[in-house]
Amino acid sequence: MAKILNVRNLEKSYSSGSKRLKVLQDIHFEVEEQKTFAIVGPSGSGKTTLLGLCAGLDSPDTGSIELCGSELSELGEDERALLRNKHIGFVFQDFQLLPTLTALENVAVPLELQGDKNASKISKDLLEKVGLGDRIHHYPSQLSGGEQQRVAVARAFSNRPSILFADEPTGNLDAETGEKVEALLFELNKEAGTTLVIVTHDIELAHKTQHILRLKGGRIVENQEKQV
Repeated sequence: MAKILNVRNLEKSYSSGSKRLKVLQDIHFEVEEQKTFAIVGPSGSGKTTLLGLCAGLDSPDTGSIELCGSELSELGEDERALLRNKHIGFVFQDFQLLPTLTALENVAVPLELQGDKNASKISKDLLEKVGLGDRIHHYPSQLSGGEQQRVAVARAFSNRPSILFADEPTGNLDAETGEKVEALLFELNKEAGTTLVIVTHDIELAHKTQHILRLKGGRIVENQEKQV
C-alpha cells in the first residue's frame, strides 16, 4: 500500500532563554494510506510538536516530511495552506470551533473555502451522521463538550480528507463521552477511507489503532505495527 506520510531524519528544537531545547531528534517513520496510527508518550515527549510538523503547521530544523505526495520543505506557506485545505482534516483537544458560527456553519467552513456549492447539504448530512441533526443551528456555547467535539469531528471529515490528524481528541471529555467520540472517529474514518493519525496519552485508545509509535524524551522508543 502507498505511503501517505513519510518522515525522515526529523529534528526540532526551540529557544529556551539562552539555550536551545531539543524537542525531537532522529525521528523516522512512515504511515500507509487508510491505516490508523497512534503517537503516544508522556507529557513533554514531543507528540504535539511532531503532529504539527507532519501537518505542515511548523517546519523542522532538519529532515524531510513527505505528505500526500508533496515534500513540505519545497512548499511555500500558501501552498501548504492549500494542501491542508484540500487533503487534511484536524480534530483538536479544545475543539477549536468558531464561537460566532453555528454548528452547521462551523462544519461548512472547509467546504466553503474550496468553493463547494453543496457545502450546506454535506454539512447537514455529516451533523446528522454524528447525531446532531437537531442541533445544527446551535452555537458552540449552547453545546456540551461532547457535542462540540462531535461538530469538530464532522468538520474534520467535511472536505473528505486523505489524512486526518487528531490531537488528544478525547482529552477534555469524560470517559463515557470520550468513548462515543472515539467510536465516531473510527466509524467515519473507515467509511471515508481516510488515514487517521492520533496523538494521545490514552493507551487504550492507542491500542485501537493498527500502528503505535511511542516517544520518550523526543526520541522513538517503539515503532510497532499491530493487528487490530
